[in-house]
Amino acid sequence: MKAKILVIDDDVSLRRVLEYNLQEEGYDVFAAASGEAGLELFAAEGAALVITDVKMPGIDGLQVLKEIKARAPETLVLVITAFGAVDMAVEAMKLGAYDYITKPFNRDELRLTVRKALQFTGLAAENRRLKDELAERRDYRTIVGTSREMEQVFAVVGKVAATEAAVLITGESGTGKELVARAIHAQSARRDGPFVAINCAAIPRDLLESELFGHLKGAFTGAVKDKTGKFQLAEGGTLFLDEVGDLPVELQPKLLRALQEKEVEPVGGTRPYRLDARVVAATNVDIEAAIAAGTFREDLYYRLAVIPIALPPLRRRRDDIPLLLRYFCAKHGSEQVVFDREALALLTAYGWPGNVRELENTVERLLIMRNGDTITAAELPEKIRLGGVAGSPVVRLPDDGYPLEQLEQEVVTEALERNGWNQTAAARFLRIPRHTLIYRMEKYGIVPPEKR
Repeated sequence: MKAKILVIDDDVSLRRVLEYNLQEEGYDVFAAASGEAGLELFAAEGAALVITDVKMPGIDGLQVLKEIKARAPETLVLVITAFGAVDMAVEAMKLGAYDYITKPFNRDELRLTVRKALQFTGLAAENRRLKDELAERRDYRTIVGTSREMEQVFAVVGKVAATEAAVLITGESGTGKELVARAIHAQSARRDGPFVAINCAAIPRDLLESELFGHLKGAFTGAVKDKTGKFQLAEGGTLFLDEVGDLPVELQPKLLRALQEKEVEPVGGTRPYRLDARVVAATNVDIEAAIAAGTFREDLYYRLAVIPIALPPLRRRRDDIPLLLRYFCAKHGSEQVVFDREALALLTAYGWPGNVRELENTVERLLIMRNGDTITAAELPEKIRLGGVAGSPVVRLPDDGYPLEQLEQEVVTEALERNGWNQTAAARFLRIPRHTLIYRMEKYGIVPPEKR
């Protein structure tokens, strides 16, 4: 994509010379004859570089510089001064100008100064991206767990990261789907490229197509300038499509074509561009039910789910809760804090409908309100303290519902685990005949760890 340069100069002849020379160098140039007009153009079009004369009637170049730096600090400004007006150039540099050139100047001087400015812009953007990447790489290490369920997840992540296969991560809200996506990216050959995330459920459907694929100026009302889509921003890296199960039906064919053909056409465009981004998607929606209901395309599902990864809810990995408690205490600067035996038992027994996200929020709140370095059962929220009391619900279902068969499978599995896989004891615990327990085990394929 061509770099955009805005030229502001009240001298018609000089303005045209600047336009011509810069266009010859391959830049996308637009010009204004005054400071007022230049600021209006900048608001509508944006620019990577602004070249402005210092002395102009009305809003002069220094005022233009101040306004642009206030609106878009990352935009570079190059000022033009008359020979001998170095004091104004120095003032412009103090106000944040990248550089200045004095009139008269030749084409080579202009070309080299502009090229250096745009190279600086690219380096600054790369620096910001690398800082973001370092933060992302720190993020993926926050996947905490030693339970059998999480060890299985880690094993799949380790294998799939080395490939280019599309991955679909499923699981309830708060289970850490984005962290797993970042882990895949951080361990892949694309780790030096960007990780770009978009929440398909959080963006209005009439804007989602533009967010994903970009648009050209004039493509629709309000499209006052070109927009780069998330697919293009993720070039060389990973695009994370969060809540892809909520993608509108009318957009699904375009996403399917993008994945199949490895190319995307922006809204209002006629020429597609090639894709070089790995796609990792996630959803908390029951996709198979959505396919049956006609709200999600089956062919898109199979394109996204070349490698499926199912994240277990926290209630199925209770062994990880003590480890997570220690981790979140350390994360929030309270490594010395511990939980007494009763508090730990209640926290481990609680159902955690909001999963790991709810657990972290609870720990943060406890750390703020604590009376000392040992958190007691009395300090826990009432819903956790009463979680095992008669009359309170034993199972706390998510607000968006939960499959009955999966719940039954989890109950049977937990009963067996609590009773050391002794079928008679587990059946007694569930208050059902042993043959009913065996039937449920066969139905759901539940087997002891040593037979897996």
